[in-house]
Amino acid sequence: MDTMTLTKVTAAVCGALLVLLLGKWAAEALYQVEGDGEAGYVIATESAEGTQEEVVEVSLEELMASADIAKGAKTYKKCAACHKVADGVNGVGPSLYGIVDRAIGSGAGFDYSGAMSGKGGDWTVAELDAFLTKPKAYLPGTTMSFSGLKKATDRVNVIAYLDSLDD
Repeated sequence: MDTMTLTKVTAAVCGALLVLLLGKWAAEALYQVEGDGEAGYVIATESAEGTQEEVVEVSLEELMASADIAKGAKTYKKCAACHKVADGVNGVGPSLYGIVDRAIGSGAGFDYSGAMSGKGGDWTVAELDAFLTKPKAYLPGTTMSFSGLKKATDRVNVIAYLDSLDD
C-alpha cells in the first residue's frame, strides 16, 4: 500500500470518528431533558376499570380430565430429542416410559444428577406439572436444560400422553 492510499484510509477513519462525535454532541444538545425529566404533555386514556377479564382458575384435576393425548403426543416432540418413550431405552435423558407415579430419579440404567436423585418422592401428575413448568426453577441443580412448557394445557396433554404409554 502506498502512502497516498494510507493517508486516504486514515483520513476516512478520522472523518468518521469526527462525524460520530459531533453527531453525539449535537443530539445531546438538542434532546437534553432538563429538570426531573417529566413529560411535557400527558395523553389521557380511558380507565382500565371494568376492561380486565376475570381469570378463572382451573384445577389440575379438571385440566387432566380434559387432556388430549393426541395433542400431548404432538407436544412431546419437543422432548423427543433427549427422551425416549420405549421401556428401558434412555437417550440424553432417561426413558419416560412409565414416568407417571414412578419414583423420582429411579429410571433404570440412567445416571441422574445429584439434585434429581436426591429429590425423593414420586412423579405424580402435580409433580410433573410443576417440573415441566420450569425445570431449573423447580429443581435447582438439575442438568435438564429444557426451559419448560408455559401453557398448562400443553403440560397436562404431555402428562396424559406419557401416562397412556404404559396402559
